Amino acid sequence: MIMLGRDGLGSAGHRIVHGGMDHVEPALITYDLLDSLDGLTPHDPLHMQHNLAPVRAILKARPDLPQVACFDTAFHHDMPVEAQTVPVPRALRDAGVRRYGFHGLSYEYIANRLARDAPDLARGRAIIAHLGAGASLCALSGGASIATTIGFSTLDGLLMATPCGDIDPGALLYLARQGRSVAEIEDLLYHQSELLGVSGISGDLRLLLASDDARTVEVISLFSYRIAVEAGGMASALGGIDGFVFTAGIGERSAVIRAAVCERLAWLGIALDDAANAANARQISATDSKIKVLVYRTDEEAMIAQHTRAVLSRHLAVNR
Repeated sequence: MIMLGRDGLGSAGHRIVHGGMDHVEPALITYDLLDSLDGLTPHDPLHMQHNLAPVRAILKARPDLPQVACFDTAFHHDMPVEAQTVPVPRALRDAGVRRYGFHGLSYEYIANRLARDAPDLARGRAIIAHLGAGASLCALSGGASIATTIGFSTLDGLLMATPCGDIDPGALLYLARQGRSVAEIEDLLYHQSELLGVSGISGDLRLLLASDDARTVEVISLFSYRIAVEAGGMASALGGIDGFVFTAGIGERSAVIRAAVCERLAWLGIALDDAANAANARQISATDSKIKVLVYRTDEEAMIAQHTRAVLSRHLAVNR
């Protein structure tokens, strides 16, 4: 996210997927911060190296240009302890093996939109479904994240384009005992699994929906099944729900997926307005639905711009 000033380039804001335990709010990028973020690359090798590359490129070309890091994990930092805890020895938990949650900038944007457009729902209990190449659910209570489907790394949770999502760790031990190297297993988990792996065709759901290959029926069914199963867990964490929001590329554009998910969640009291869903309307729940179902276009770039302006304003105020 490049911010333009009166005289041209004024600042740059960056989505940094992983902030670890220490980086829980947007921050001005310094060499010390960059070193700290380098240390988080093993947490998420798929994203972090790509997130930090443009920071370094801008730093080299324009060392005087202010840059701000906006962390995808920050929105989930204050989840209840039980939602953060991974059942491993306490020493590992203290060292950072915990559930972090991701897609935080998207969830923050949707929470802000609900506060503006649907204040009753914003004060209540909502499940937000960020469904794109990366996919996750977030349980919002009063606009705050109390649970999410992605945990320690971006591999966890729902089906995605190529990362593996939920998988028994025993399967990984099995692969290792069969002679697969760490690099081979990492490549399998990050680049060959999920929609691509199950379909054997593509990780792009648009191509799968347009295909008449019999395997696509299976993968689309599995995709909606995993969302519905995890949504049940989010509803339990919330103690019931008042609303369900679809967002991100698939959530915003795929009436087929939204219908399949809502059908599986009818037990929660969701009733779909088929015509509104087909038209990608803002509200797609029927008038007799017990749960309000909405579709919102997310805007992570807007959140990055907002945070970048705020960080730079504070920085300028302190250094006057």
